[in-house]
Amino acid sequence: MGAVVGIVANPVRADEPMSPRSPIEYRDAAPEVRAVFDDIKRTRQVDDVNNFWKYLAHDPRTLKRTWESVKEIMTAGALDALTKEMIYLAVSVTNGCAYCIASHNAAARKAGMTEAMFGELMAVVGMANETNRLANGYRVPVDPAFEA
Repeated sequence: MGAVVGIVANPVRADEPMSPRSPIEYRDAAPEVRAVFDDIKRTRQVDDVNNFWKYLAHDPRTLKRTWESVKEIMTAGALDALTKEMIYLAVSVTNGCAYCIASHNAAARKAGMTEAMFGELMAVVGMANETNRLANGYRVPVDPAFEA
């Protein structure tokens, strides 16, 4: 995938050390980790798991719990897969998670997000963050009509 305009794929700063851990590769993984990796590969139809899962493998319980939750939540339901990925991307941008931005940008594009959709999504994210901060800063009380 080419570079995405407006997103820094890996904004590691000199004052922020990388993780002292290494990713756990399949060949080095404990059986319970391999079981989760196998499920991820089967579910996503990929040859290998991405780095996120390889680092979570340092804590097999967290790896399993997180994968089970992601698998359940990100499956199409009342919201389709594209909508869910775009929401995930929007939250990741707001939270400033470079890894999640890259991962969910790729997933959203794979699910059909166009450049125009991405542009509108970023406009909504920017506007929501601005107006949220203004409302918080001014301590605007919630209108009675919105308190349903």
